Amino acid sequence: MSSSISPNAATDAVLNPQGEETPSPEASGEALQAGEQVILQPVPGEGDGSGAVATPAPTAEPTDSVKAADELAQAVGEQSQTIGDVIQSMDSMAINVGSMHISVWDGIVFLAVVAGVFAFAFFGSKLAHIGLARVTRLDQTRRLLAEKIVTIVVWGMAFFIGIDLLGIDLTALAVFSGAFGLAIGFGLQKTFGNLIAGIILLMDKSIKPGDVIAIADQAGVSTFGQIRKIGIRAVSITTRDQKEYLIPNENLMINQVENWSYSSRNVRMQVPVGVSYNADIDRAEELMLEAALSCDRVLKSPPPTVWLDGYGESSVDFIIHVWITDPEAGIGNVKSAVLKKLWHLFKEHEVEIPFPQRDINLRSNKGLDQLIAALEQRRDPRSDVAESD
Repeated sequence: MSSSISPNAATDAVLNPQGEETPSPEASGEALQAGEQVILQPVPGEGDGSGAVATPAPTAEPTDSVKAADELAQAVGEQSQTIGDVIQSMDSMAINVGSMHISVWDGIVFLAVVAGVFAFAFFGSKLAHIGLARVTRLDQTRRLLAEKIVTIVVWGMAFFIGIDLLGIDLTALAVFSGAFGLAIGFGLQKTFGNLIAGIILLMDKSIKPGDVIAIADQAGVSTFGQIRKIGIRAVSITTRDQKEYLIPNENLMINQVENWSYSSRNVRMQVPVGVSYNADIDRAEELMLEAALSCDRVLKSPPPTVWLDGYGESSVDFIIHVWITDPEAGIGNVKSAVLKKLWHLFKEHEVEIPFPQRDINLRSNKGLDQLIAALEQRRDPRSDVAESD
């Protein structure tokens, strides 16, 4: 047995889902023809005389908050109902800024995350430094370079961990990152330039902690100091008078640097000495070498040497050349020790250290003759009596 559904029945089923009887076109005496337009009317809703169904419009509520705060509140609430209620009360004290929901609980979690990130970065870098210090295969320069790289990596990891815990969308910081990059390009280019310069100095080992270099102060007076630390921004140099200079890393990259201990720690210093023209210069030279060798800091190899520098106005000038291997201990004290010993040797062997000498020539004239005559008249009368006797 087969059944068929007419097109009119299908149309009625769509237009009249309630099953109510509607007059068919055949019953009304009107038949639908091909090409005619049909106007469909909405089905009236139950309980609504107007036939329109009212749909409430959704209201936007702030939903964005600190990611770690929500997860922590949920975890604590599952463990303790009392603490969960306290957290709910703190979370209810909030302000809504756009789509952001900022509560007292969010602020507490934010501060805790920031403090934890800083503690992780600080202690992580310290532990890394302690671990690198135990690696004996690395020299001091390579160890310092490794410490700087590890420090940058640890702080970078801490930054991204904090971003993830706080639920901050990095795509929302696109505009800020562009402005930050522009600020780096203009305002912080020297800082990043000094950072890269410090890493390069450590990599090529041209300047390393412990080296003695010559520097010039603001007045242009050159002095020397020992490198104590190569930092992210500047190099710390301490002189013998405990003055500490902080020189930017970039300056040591582009300017000439006099490194006294780059390839060798042997440093030659000069001690000038003058003797009388009447002295035996060969004997004086032997005494100079003896005085130089008497100093403990003067190296025996290479040995001290004495050079005749020139003939001065009042003395024969010599220069004693001595070698030392610890310039960081000072050079003025070595010069003082050599000269002090030489003073006693010259006194013992009667070698004269001359005073400045000047020859004065007076030309005869009328005024000078009158002055001499007046001085003769004022002589002591007793000397005149002695001359008459």
